[in-house]
Formats: sequence, C-alpha cells, structure tokens
Amino acid sequence: MLVFVVACLSALVALPALADSQARIVRLSDVQGSVQLDKNTGVGFERAFVNLPITQGAKLSAGANGRAEVEFEDGSSMRLTPNTTVEFSKLGLADSGKRVSQVNLVQGMAYVNWLGKDDLTLNFSRESIALDHSAHFRVDTSTEAANLAVFKGNVNVAGPSGNFTVEKKKTAIFDAAADDKYTLAKNVKEEPLDSWDKEAVSYHDQYAKNNTTPYGYGYSDLNYYGAFSNVPGYGMMWRPYFTGVGWDPFMDGAWGYYPGYGYMFASAYPWGWMPYRYGNWMFVPGMGWMWQPGAWNTWVSVPRYTATSVTRVTPLRPPVAGTVRTVFVGRGAAATTMQPTRITLNSGSAGLGIPRGSINHLNHLNQEVVKRGVAEVRPAPSFSGSSPRGGSSGAQRGSMAGASQRGSMSGGQQRGSMSSAPPVRSAPAPSAGRPAAAPAGPHR
Repeated sequence: MLVFVVACLSALVALPALADSQARIVRLSDVQGSVQLDKNTGVGFERAFVNLPITQGAKLSAGANGRAEVEFEDGSSMRLTPNTTVEFSKLGLADSGKRVSQVNLVQGMAYVNWLGKDDLTLNFSRESIALDHSAHFRVDTSTEAANLAVFKGNVNVAGPSGNFTVEKKKTAIFDAAADDKYTLAKNVKEEPLDSWDKEAVSYHDQYAKNNTTPYGYGYSDLNYYGAFSNVPGYGMMWRPYFTGVGWDPFMDGAWGYYPGYGYMFASAYPWGWMPYRYGNWMFVPGMGWMWQPGAWNTWVSVPRYTATSVTRVTPLRPPVAGTVRTVFVGRGAAATTMQPTRITLNSGSAGLGIPRGSINHLNHLNQEVVKRGVAEVRPAPSFSGSSPRGGSSGAQRGSMAGASQRGSMSGGQQRGSMSSAPPVRSAPAPSAGRPAAAPAGPHR
C-alpha cells in the first residue's frame, strides 16, 4: 500500500512536466561558498546546493566568496566565479530534436567548456556567442568593458560591430563606452581562477572516460565516488564508496519546488545526480543499496527504487501542496565553504564531505574502511576550495593530488597523480521489478 501511495504522489508531482514536451533540465554540479538560485517561485533567490535541477528561466548567482558549476546533458560545463550571475533564458529542443541552450551572463566572469554535441547561445554585454561545435573559453562583463578569451576552438561573436571570430589563444576586448567596439589581442592574459577551471576540466576528462550511457552530466562523479560491478542476478550495478548494508540512499537531501513541475528531490551526495534521475535503486543482500543504470528515456523528479521487506528507506514523500520553500531531509544539502583539513571516512559517509578530486585512490581507502571501519585523511588542496575572485592560492592549487593523503590505517603518506577512473562496462536497463517511485520528467 505504501509503495502505491508513493508512486501516485510522485506521478502527480511530475504531471506538469509531461505537458511540456520541450522541457529540459540541467544540473547544478558543484557549489562552493555563497551561491543562490532563483527558481521563479516568487520568493527570489534561495540558498543553492549541489544537484539542484536548473530549469528554463532560472537565475544562478555566486556571491563574493562563491563558485558554482553547471553541467549540461552532454557533459558540457559552465563555471561561475565570485560575483557572477547568469540567467538560463532557454533550455529547449530544436525541431530537429537537438538540445538548444541560451544563457545570459548578467554580470561577472564565467568559464565555458562546450563539447559541441548541442547548441549554445551565450549573451554578454551587447554581444552574442553562438556555438554548435566544441570550444573552451572565458568571458567577463561589467558596465565598463567585456572580454572574451578563447583557450580552445574558435568562437563566433555577433554584436554592434558586426560578426567576427575569436580564434584559439586570442582575446576580444569590448569597450562599453564606444558602443562595444572591439579590439583583438593575440594572447590570453592569465586570470587567478584559470587554474580552477583547468583542473575542473581535467577532472571531467579523467573520470568521464568509457561512458556508455546516453548522458554526460554526473558521470564523472560516479567514477570518482564509486564503482560499477557485475552482480550475479542483477546485472551491471553501481555503488558509492563508503557505504554499508545499513546505508539509506534517500536519508540526506532536500525537496526543491519548481513552478510547472512541483517538488523535485535533490540528493546531498556529491555524486547524486544520475542515480536519482534515471535507472532504479535495488537492495542487494550482503551488499546493500546499489543503483541499476537504465530507463534513460524517462527523467524522474523522485528517484525510483524497488521496495524490499529486508530493510526500509527514508520515505520519498514530497512536501504538502501550497508551500514553495525548500525542505531539507536528514543532513540536508550544504554548500562547502572551505577546504577541509581532515576528513573522517566511515561506512555511512557515502562520499559526503569529500570535495571532488581532492583525495587519490578512493577505491583503496574504501577497502580500508571495509576492513577497519574508519579512516582519516588529509585531502589535497583542490580546485573545489573557495577563495574570492582575484585571490590566488599559487602552486598548491595546481594539482588535485599533490598533497599528502593520510589514512589512519593506510600506513603513511601517499603522493602521486590523480588515479584512473574505475573500469566501466555496458550499463543495461534495470531488471524486472516494480519500482516504488516512477514519475516521469521533462522530455529526453
């Protein structure tokens, strides 16, 4: 009876999304420091946290000590530096079925690593960038001037001075006082947060390898924070590191309200996107809860799971109708305000509190925790630490794995480059079994 009620509630939450076949949703994939999101609920900007869905019309703002990253379906990414605001004015589909995104850079500086599978229009100052190919660039805008620096690829720009192309390793400088007249510099001046952007790109490149799924957003986090394995009787499954049989995948997160969609569940775990939007959670005896990839044609606002009499999970009940404010569950979803100096890992942490890329060889540490119950580590200074724009942390920020890693059971210090992603095999659809919650979401 409980399974039926949960499924019905979830379906009601998702009904408005079904009516809009052109709807798309992207992922807020990293949040550091003060970051806010305006979801068009009428309450203005609210505190943002990782894994919040971003819908058309939403505005994202990073404060004076804030940074944020947004991942698009194909794995393309956009990073916001402190004092930056963007508006997602269009997240839709072209008549051809191709995904089309239009983003307005209202103020500040953003980095874009576009993979070229989908189309992007980025508006800044009085200029507009149109991309249907891969490119990596930095753009900033203010009332006095705007700058476009291209790291990779060519970027086409349209504005008051006409249409032109900014090539790789060149910079276009726009003078707001002269009707955005531009000049081209034959170099790219380094900014303090360039290393943060480059390390984020490197992280995704490293851990998004061997992706056999139709989507790229969130896949790199699956490979960093957990591993795939072929489980007899279940097929290909994924499980986060640092979990035990008693771990509950729904005990930490939040419910965020979205006009036209209702409440959506957002996981607090740094890897918590794909397993809560696609596929199905299943309880495997002797192993605990594992995610079964699949059902890629249905994006869900409330995660699916197969109910079991062996154990219980936190009920997936959206808040009552009539309220639009975010409702937190368990430890909720908290932004990281500084790089932790020490992290204690245990069988229930599931990666919570570990900045991505900050600790090498999580798979080895996971084995130690399985054997001994707990481990303490000192994460390397990483790109996920927060510092105000204009501040540089020097050489320590240049590597995600340069600092010592101290596990209380690992036998000393460990240094080296970032470890390779775990091997990933083909991910079939979930096996037969009735999921406890299966609402549909936007068009995919």
